[in-house]
Amino acid sequence: MSAEESGGEFSAAWLSLREPADASARALELVEQLPGTVRTVRDLGCGTGSLGRWLSPRLGAGQHWIMTDRDPALLLHAAESMPDGVTVSTQRLDVTDLTAADLADTDLVTCSALLDLLTAEEVERLAGVCAEARVSVLFTLSVTGEVQLAPHDPLDAEFEAGFNAHQRRVMDGRRLLGPDAPRVAEEAFTRAGATVTVRPSPWRLGPAMPALTAEWLRGWVGAAAEERPDLPAGDYLERRLAALPHASVGHKDVLAIFN
Repeated sequence: MSAEESGGEFSAAWLSLREPADASARALELVEQLPGTVRTVRDLGCGTGSLGRWLSPRLGAGQHWIMTDRDPALLLHAAESMPDGVTVSTQRLDVTDLTAADLADTDLVTCSALLDLLTAEEVERLAGVCAEARVSVLFTLSVTGEVQLAPHDPLDAEFEAGFNAHQRRVMDGRRLLGPDAPRVAEEAFTRAGATVTVRPSPWRLGPAMPALTAEWLRGWVGAAAEERPDLPAGDYLERRLAALPHASVGHKDVLAIFN
């Protein structure tokens, strides 16, 4: 998930808050392009399992989902909340440790709001692993860094730039992709031999979703201010929260198929 959307936290409460917006944003047409029958799905960085709850009803019968995450509490939540008729197993694993052997008999690898937290080298490796296993991938809701707010504020662009710089920060010696993730993933999987399709999947926020919009604003502004302490974050956030704007928060979905 994206740091701007969570304030850096992967809590079940935040993941539940954002789930309706995620469901509305994902590019359904990419699901319709999945080849063949999907029986076994590996969900990377599964969180509470929200992607599984959205995607599994759109696939055929007899599905088995392998929920993969580093957080055992989130894995338990995900396993217990999938729809009836879907079998689930869990594995505590970092996406960077995934191997082609892990993907034996897997029909689809998927994730939601994860790629921006990886490096270019890690995405390149992931593409190679999926190519070796010849498994299709559907990566949803990778942040693009593009934010449109209405009404406009003269400082919107400054906070957007600050946030995007924060997303590309070096963390523990790793240069995160942030909003470059969709492009890097498209290029990496294309080089690996996949046919790649990319579609926009923006969040649509605003006064009709006050809790989520306010929480997203706090995280977005907070990340920008961490990168740019000179920004008047307190004043800007106060007036934005006082009259919640309509917001389009850019994301993209990526489908890669190995023929």
